[in-house]
Amino acid sequence: MASFEEELLQDELDDAQTVAFIQQQIPQELKEKFTEEQLYYFLDVITEYYAESGILDAEPDKDGFIDIDVEAIASYLAKTAKREHIGDFSPEDLIFVVEAEMDSHSIEE
Repeated sequence: MASFEEELLQDELDDAQTVAFIQQQIPQELKEKFTEEQLYYFLDVITEYYAESGILDAEPDKDGFIDIDVEAIASYLAKTAKREHIGDFSPEDLIFVVEAEMDSHSIEE
């Protein structure tokens, strides 16, 4: 069983890998729009959205998939970032971040 410190270290490593993956996947014009710090922020907000939205408790369909509304997550990111004075981002741009974050999980498995 891993210690709490080891788990924290692993979470940090996972986040760093996810941010690097997002940076590789988003279109070139967006790479200049989002700082690394903002991408870490978006990861936290995406995790918050998953926890609060009930997605984590949703029942998979017959094929084992859960329907996730990428546009809703991107809108949530945009509203939260604006409210918390992180920046004014369009949900359309943030869709790329959300999709890359989701894709990073399929790469990890």
